[in-house]
Amino acid sequence: MRRTRILTAVLALAAGLLSGAPTALAADPPAPKLAADTYTWKNARIDGGGFVPGIVFNRSEKNLAYARTDIGGAYRWQESSKTWTPLLDSVGWEDWGHTGVVSIASDSVDPNRVYAAVGTYTNSWDPKNGAVMRSADRGASWQKANLPFKLGGNMPGRGMGERLAVDPNRNSVLYLGAPSGKGLWRSTDSGAGWSQVANFPNVGNYAQDPSDTSGYASDNQGIVWVTFDESTGTAGSATRTIYVGVADKDNAVYRSTDAGATWQRLAGQPTGHLAHKGVLDAKNGYLYLAYSDKGGPYDGGKGRLWRYATGTGTWTDISPVAEADTFYGFSGLTVDRRKPGTVMATAYSAWWPDTQIFRSTDSGATWSKAWDYTSYPNRENRYTMDVSSSPWLTWGANPQPPEQTPKLGWMTEALEIDPFNSDRMMYGTGATVYGTENLTNWDSGGKFAIRPMVQGLEETAVNDLVSPPSGAPLLSALGDIGGFRHTDLTKVPSMMFTQPNFTTTTSLDFAESNPNTVVRTGNLDSGPHIAFSTDNGANWFAGTDPSGVSGGGTVASAADGTRFVWSPEGAGVHHTTGFGTAWQASAGIPAGAIVESDRVDAKTFYGFKSGKFYVSTDGGATFKESPASGLPGGDSVRFKALPGGKGDVWLAGGAADGAYGLWHSTDGGASFTKLSNVEQADTVGFGKAAPGASYQTLYTSAKIGGVRGVFRSTDKGASWTRINDDAHQWGWTGAAITGDPRVYGRVYVSTNGRGVLYGDSSGGGTTEPGPGPDPTPTGACEVTYKITSQWSGGFQADVRLTNTGTRPWTGWSLAWTFTDGQKLTQAWNAEAAQSGSTVTAKNVAWNANVAAGSSVSFGFTASRSDTNAKPGAFKLGEQTCAVA
Repeated sequence: MRRTRILTAVLALAAGLLSGAPTALAADPPAPKLAADTYTWKNARIDGGGFVPGIVFNRSEKNLAYARTDIGGAYRWQESSKTWTPLLDSVGWEDWGHTGVVSIASDSVDPNRVYAAVGTYTNSWDPKNGAVMRSADRGASWQKANLPFKLGGNMPGRGMGERLAVDPNRNSVLYLGAPSGKGLWRSTDSGAGWSQVANFPNVGNYAQDPSDTSGYASDNQGIVWVTFDESTGTAGSATRTIYVGVADKDNAVYRSTDAGATWQRLAGQPTGHLAHKGVLDAKNGYLYLAYSDKGGPYDGGKGRLWRYATGTGTWTDISPVAEADTFYGFSGLTVDRRKPGTVMATAYSAWWPDTQIFRSTDSGATWSKAWDYTSYPNRENRYTMDVSSSPWLTWGANPQPPEQTPKLGWMTEALEIDPFNSDRMMYGTGATVYGTENLTNWDSGGKFAIRPMVQGLEETAVNDLVSPPSGAPLLSALGDIGGFRHTDLTKVPSMMFTQPNFTTTTSLDFAESNPNTVVRTGNLDSGPHIAFSTDNGANWFAGTDPSGVSGGGTVASAADGTRFVWSPEGAGVHHTTGFGTAWQASAGIPAGAIVESDRVDAKTFYGFKSGKFYVSTDGGATFKESPASGLPGGDSVRFKALPGGKGDVWLAGGAADGAYGLWHSTDGGASFTKLSNVEQADTVGFGKAAPGASYQTLYTSAKIGGVRGVFRSTDKGASWTRINDDAHQWGWTGAAITGDPRVYGRVYVSTNGRGVLYGDSSGGGTTEPGPGPDPTPTGACEVTYKITSQWSGGFQADVRLTNTGTRPWTGWSLAWTFTDGQKLTQAWNAEAAQSGSTVTAKNVAWNANVAAGSSVSFGFTASRSDTNAKPGAFKLGEQTCAVA
């Protein structure tokens, strides 16, 4: 698990996910007619699945908390439902790196304000610079300040922090610690503009592996945390004392006592380790520091905890164990703001037998452990653990003592006690967020109860998706946690795929005419790389690898499940009859080819490699190169054969500097026709045909009509409907897509860190509008106005406009009046303006067309007073709409 999250993003990048411009063409094709449908998007629930390196509570408002992930965006805690709300789903395709969050800061002066420092890699894998996102409505909407350097939400050292901090006395002042030798940066205008603190004396010098030529492990981890001493300032004036942590084992902590005008190395500080965290207890005058010999989040063999007395300058080693007895570093660090003197820390890199959490109620003079040995290998826990809400967290394991399942955790660099509730603590792991609401039982000798506190936070990286015509509606191939069989999309499956349990599943397929037969391939440090199921993925058994296999690659099942073709990493393409006990090399197809099967003819398989398409008609024994030309030259391609249509193949992919788009073959790959109305496409999938349509519905993640999005076609690609919107983009969606063969309009979309999204149309299965409607909407309309979030001084609302008439619209303009002084601040998926108390929202280019019976949605944020009445009437042009 600890390595594949990096590989997922790298493979995504290698697949050409960054394409800033459309493919060069000899002549521009005619602009396609774009329709829009309103979709409801939800996650197929997994709950967690990735590393949560940071949790931040607001210090002035109860129950306001945020979590950051390394590749999957940021989240806000919803106390009423005990769930997390995603905040960065609006990040688009070209800015995919901004789903990696290196730091987050919540403003204690104005709790409506929150900031996120975003960017995924500091090396060439992410070609764009980082940014600081700022929000005045708790993450409901954002403004962006681009930085002149990169940030690394998925780089080594990402669990240190927080690198971003708001001055608790003068909240227009923020500091940001940068990696890569870029130093310390400051904003004096609430995050809108940033400049380097020129006199800060140390940019850091620690790199995980200076010899790494990729630039990943060799990057200088830089400035890693900023902490203010709020007691040295007054409201409205800048805080005088600021502590800064630097990735330098000999010079790890600096201080300013004049609001950042000058800086000095903190005298007498320990050396030889990196200060992962610096947490200040201003009431007691102690700065606590968690040290490790490595940057994390995986490595770390030695560590210490130190306490610095801010009044006297005295350093005290408060480590709970002797350094000789550590085999881990310290990172997670928190204090109880309600009970000064209570401090907790984690042994974040203690992989075996478990992580450790330490607690002190006397400022570190004495400590107790979350668990300890009675007589080795037996142990006693101070806690109970209930993972029934996320049962897969046991990994289906049955370990021997002293290991237990579920584990207390691993990669535990985020640890926070609620500043308003001494009984609530949350901590992040490599797979989830755990928490407790009776923490103080620890001090009285009782046991505190730990459970997942992660619902709504979905952080899996998705490699492949299939939706069989019978059985479970969804099977997924995921990075780090293998994959799942969803029999109910609204419930967390009981277990990921096991026997074997791949660290990452790279490919999935099923037999089209026998969906109980399923095959998957994946990565495993030691063991087989292929597995089979004969009960629709409920249970699995391992196959046998051909010689030389080092990774999962891609796999295809014959339409009837009697044979398989496998293109693994480390070996050439192979084929077998039965369940993989005797593989034979396939002839005529290069190693590394992508393989798929015809969904009708059990002996026909297809392959693609470096611009060439290959066809086998003898069960994968031999392949012949197709004469088809003009296909993408690289290997950033995904293709699928249509269920029920022999020889009907769709191919998507390419790159901005060559052929890029969507191709269709009706002769088994002998020839392909490029769709002129699709500029770029990266995935293709099929779902149930629309009512009255004879051809299955097409889905793609593509650029059509100049717009990047997720699209649907019910007429074999002649016209397209965008089915996502600007608020639902999820960064990169280029790995996999599939419709549901049983539910028209339902589509499953892969993300690289936001899990599996599924969308359902609210348009009632209508087809795309045809030409010729009146330019001004006429006929009946209905409006649903819903306040989705509300806070002191502001709110967020969604508006759904439904065409309840009999004719389609090619443009719309909706008006209403606010009665309580509400003022519009921002809108999305519509052009909105306010004059006096009247608001007018007009369509944008991609959602102008609304078919009869279909809906379109948009959202906005606005300020408010104590009352916030909903509008009582809406007008579409001169037409009064019904209010749902």
